[in-house]
Amino acid sequence: MMLALLLVAQIGGTPISGGNPTPGTSQPDPPSVADRITVTGCVQLAKDAPKAAPDGNTVLDSRYVLTPEGPGKLTYKLAAIESQLSPFVGAKVEISGEPKTSGSNVLQVEFVQKLASHCR
Repeated sequence: MMLALLLVAQIGGTPISGGNPTPGTSQPDPPSVADRITVTGCVQLAKDAPKAAPDGNTVLDSRYVLTPEGPGKLTYKLAAIESQLSPFVGAKVEISGEPKTSGSNVLQVEFVQKLASHCR
């Protein structure tokens, strides 16, 4: 009898419907593949970068930049959390993301792929 009660207690309950893990809180829009761009360059600390990230989960666009390897190409400010870019400082990378606003040089980083350990 006790075993039957335990099984009923484990099987019972109300299933969760929907995909929002925090009801009442809106979720961000998914990334738009049509707006995504891919750029190649070298990840560097910005000249006026804060000494340390204030919080490992805070997205900053003032700490890292992507410098191009050719003349006349745009330098991007990289909006990302610290752990997403710190392993790639000084490395040649390919970064995919979306400009924060249309025509902006601030890139919201979505993916990072290391191409070489060092930049030229």
